[in-house]
Amino acid sequence: MRRVVQFSTGNVGVHSLKAIIGRPDLELVGVHANSSEKVGRDAAELCGLTEPTGVIATDDIDALIALRPDCVLYTALGETRPMEAIGQMARLLAAGVNVVGTSMVWLVTPHQADDWLREPLEKACAAGNSSLYVNGIDPGYSGDTAVYSALSLVTRAESITVQEIFDYGNYDDYEYTGTSMGFGTTPGDATPMAFQPGVVVSIFGGLVRNIARHLDVKLDDVRQRFEPWYTDQRIECRMTTVEPGQLAAVRFAAEGVVDDVPVITVEHVNRLTAAAAPEWEFPPARMTGVHKVIVEGEPRVEVSTHLSHPVLDVTEAGCVSTAARAVNAIDWVCRAPAGLVALEDIPPTEMVRGLMW
Repeated sequence: MRRVVQFSTGNVGVHSLKAIIGRPDLELVGVHANSSEKVGRDAAELCGLTEPTGVIATDDIDALIALRPDCVLYTALGETRPMEAIGQMARLLAAGVNVVGTSMVWLVTPHQADDWLREPLEKACAAGNSSLYVNGIDPGYSGDTAVYSALSLVTRAESITVQEIFDYGNYDDYEYTGTSMGFGTTPGDATPMAFQPGVVVSIFGGLVRNIARHLDVKLDDVRQRFEPWYTDQRIECRMTTVEPGQLAAVRFAAEGVVDDVPVITVEHVNRLTAAAAPEWEFPPARMTGVHKVIVEGEPRVEVSTHLSHPVLDVTEAGCVSTAARAVNAIDWVCRAPAGLVALEDIPPTEMVRGLMW
């Protein structure tokens, strides 16, 4: 049984915490919380369970390290505070604690990550003889698992498109997702943070380059594109309310090009309710969200992954699956050689062990 600490209880962390508590092969030994209103509360209370665990949330990282966990599951938002997140991860790794997580999405393709991000974490892994693995559903599953399943079905590929087509209207994350994508901004406002020059490529370009590496394709360049859509009507939803003239949908991509033609594309189409960008592509059968891979080739292959849940909205179901990509790797990462782990390093069957009980 692996001793695990959950680090944060936000949109993803609340689901990974619940999963850890429920898994017979994992033992929750600690919980990290930043906010004073969560510190001192039982882990069960923080994820909506009724039976107390006796594990009380703390903001003391040294106290969590002293518990000698096998692994910390790191889901705290790091993209808006990367140096602090690197510092926290490195501190854990150097103390000999393995880390799996969903934060710092650049690390989904660690071998493509820039030196400023990769090198301090590699050094910490070496110091603590520990391993670090980061993944999710997007970036993650769609661009490092579904895409290769689709490619295995063709004898020749001409182009590859990996898409997330999602209605974010019911996603309660305006603070990060909403503001970074610019929902509610007007054409005269500054370009949203997520679409500043180089940002899309920094986040999704690693996936493009990784696919090209596995296909032995030499790209001329990886470039980004961004298209905003402004509403002419008021749109109210859980994420936010947008007024006429404000941004209510975005379409953006990182494109790997050869001879100025995109051959590997990682694209997002994100909108606030079905009223936004009605001329843009929707999920099949008007579902609210889908992760899709399209391979133009011999033959043409289209693979769609749709998540659902009897209680949760599809965006929250996506958070559960994002958590699963980390939780399911804990045991293997704890047995892995020291260093940064990529999804391709993990045998696929290792990701499904312990799921049925």
